[in-house]
Amino acid sequence: MKKSRKVNLIILEICMLLCSLIIIFPMLIMILGSVKDATEAARFNISLPETFHFENFLMVIEKGSVIRSFINSVVITGIATAAGVVIAAMAAFVIARRPGKGAERLYNLFFLGMVAPLQIITTYLLLDLLHIRGSVGGLILIYLAINLPFNIFMFTSFIRGVPRELDEAATVDGCNVWRMFFSIILPVLKPVMATSCVIFAMNVWNDFQLPLYFLNSSDKWTMPLTVFKFYGQYFSNWNFVFADMVLTALPILLVYLFAQKFIVEGMTAGAVKG
Repeated sequence: MKKSRKVNLIILEICMLLCSLIIIFPMLIMILGSVKDATEAARFNISLPETFHFENFLMVIEKGSVIRSFINSVVITGIATAAGVVIAAMAAFVIARRPGKGAERLYNLFFLGMVAPLQIITTYLLLDLLHIRGSVGGLILIYLAINLPFNIFMFTSFIRGVPRELDEAATVDGCNVWRMFFSIILPVLKPVMATSCVIFAMNVWNDFQLPLYFLNSSDKWTMPLTVFKFYGQYFSNWNFVFADMVLTALPILLVYLFAQKFIVEGMTAGAVKG
């Protein structure tokens, strides 16, 4: 029995290792290609370069408007993440604590948002009706609408496991609903908030499609779109394209590596408490 289980685990580990190569090999090609010359990078292999060309990154920063796009990405990601996490926590608190079928219907409505696809044309017309088409604010609202359902689902699972005695004690002490949420409930949500922040930020930072459709000026473009723009100009120089891709992926990769333990803790806590 134990031997059979050990064999199954070994087979599973081998399968997972083979699957990971699907991601590892392209990453190695990108990272190594970013410090090669154009000829070596065009071979798309994982061999070390004969000479390391770190000046590729300087060229990309100078010619690719990376600094401006980096600021755009930070602003859009930061505002969308901060607003989305707070709104999701507040909505989940109401759903988890309010008795009756109304809260359950609202929860199901948000849950439906997790599977409903984004309709580009109708969203475009709605933004035009609100006079925010092509603006950064309009794009942030779209990100909120797309990412809120999953985050509300995650927060609700967690809050349902928080003892109601905390609410009752806060009410006895004279706290209103707002003070109860921000002073009592919100500090308890730190693990799931960290998870939500990282997931929200990764979804917004890495997105390519929505900025392309809904931003009307290249001055407002985010980091993933610099790769699209740079490839159009330097499609024969893969070393520069790879360098731009590395600069785009590096910030959010560092955030993920720093916060991955919070992601695991938050997801596990939410699952257990839900």
